[in-house]
Amino acid sequence: MSFFIRNATIINEGLSVQGSLFVSDGIIQRIYPATESPGIPAGATVIDATRQWLLPGVIDTHVHFREPGATHKADVASETRAAAAGGVTSFIDMPNNTPATTTLELLEEKCRRAAVTSLLNYSFYLGATNDNLDEIKRIKPAEVGGVKLFLGSSTGNMLVDNETTIAAIFAESPVLTAVHSEDDQLIRRNRDALVARYGEALQAAIHPYIRTAEACLRSTERVMKLALKYRAAVHVLHVTTAGECALFSPGDAVTAEACVPHLWFDDTAYAHGQNFVKCNPAVKTAADREALRRAVDSGCITTIATDHAPHTRHEKRQSYLQAPAGMPAVQYSLPLMLELCREKIFTPEMVVERMCHAPARLFKIARRGFIREGYYADLALVHPDREWRITDATVLSKCGWTPYAGTIVHTQVTHTFINGALVFANGEINDAAKGQRLLFTA
Repeated sequence: MSFFIRNATIINEGLSVQGSLFVSDGIIQRIYPATESPGIPAGATVIDATRQWLLPGVIDTHVHFREPGATHKADVASETRAAAAGGVTSFIDMPNNTPATTTLELLEEKCRRAAVTSLLNYSFYLGATNDNLDEIKRIKPAEVGGVKLFLGSSTGNMLVDNETTIAAIFAESPVLTAVHSEDDQLIRRNRDALVARYGEALQAAIHPYIRTAEACLRSTERVMKLALKYRAAVHVLHVTTAGECALFSPGDAVTAEACVPHLWFDDTAYAHGQNFVKCNPAVKTAADREALRRAVDSGCITTIATDHAPHTRHEKRQSYLQAPAGMPAVQYSLPLMLELCREKIFTPEMVVERMCHAPARLFKIARRGFIREGYYADLALVHPDREWRITDATVLSKCGWTPYAGTIVHTQVTHTFINGALVFANGEINDAAKGQRLLFTA
């Protein structure tokens, strides 16, 4: 099927320009500036995008879609439906499943599942362990986007704590290593001390006093020293602290990610959200949030992702110490970040850079992440002035809730194209569409 998207404001590669797009055979065939008045190509479906923004589809390189092993709370089918409704067109999923994705055979099995059920383009991290270096060295860089290394224990208990192994992974991984960076020993000491003092009836507001700024900073300083020593391609995930932000500069070999919850919430959110805003690393202070926003704006932080990590309401309603960490975000990440543009914190061009261009560039994703002729037609059409309220009733994720419920936003995704197919249009999802496996360049 072919589409002619006309009279859009195209936000791409630092510019906002008026123009039209012709999409056919899954590819962006032509980009027409507003100065041209092309005829409508034969057989094309016309979409009038007057007063709307046309963006590259979001590439979320940090999601937990819970399949296999925890499909009672999420699966690839449910979460890619939610993502498509939010203008997300590609994802890279984390390995802390049951079983954990620590072999290439298990990674290929996840790809086979996704080929059947994913509406989005897909890829999966290979998880690092203390003893699977040989498996990491077997990775074909054209087929696997990255290795995930947990230096802080989180959901799935994939902690790597052998110093020799960590150094070897940095030295020998043929692909980028994405790092969960927290000092696990310090976290455990903090937890034990607080439980000893106050008992186990702790509330969620204690979370940043257990998973502290110091635990993040100490670990990230260590990561950067090792990465620079071995000249490794390392991406520090979900940075949360002002101290960490100060470690990064635009153009550094070691790069950083900020996640939507940490850019949106601060520690005052625990009073209302309780365990529903519990995530690892913890949401921290307003000062930390402001430092993160500045680092994103300046380019010290390279990418924005979600760390989309759904759990059921029942799981989240357990006591603080028992409730799992993580929250869903993928459906609302683009509207929330564009809402920060409305507040003059970011610009739409910068959001596109951090959520679309930079992930494609950093992970070397082939022919995606940009609006360019010859690239795959992964696109999001957004109405920039349509007020609506996020509620649990709008949630398409299987968990059925969102920590952003009650938030009023003013931009709304109206259409999402994936490989040239119209997957989401004005609230309707085309479940017959199927994504493609992401490929990577050398």
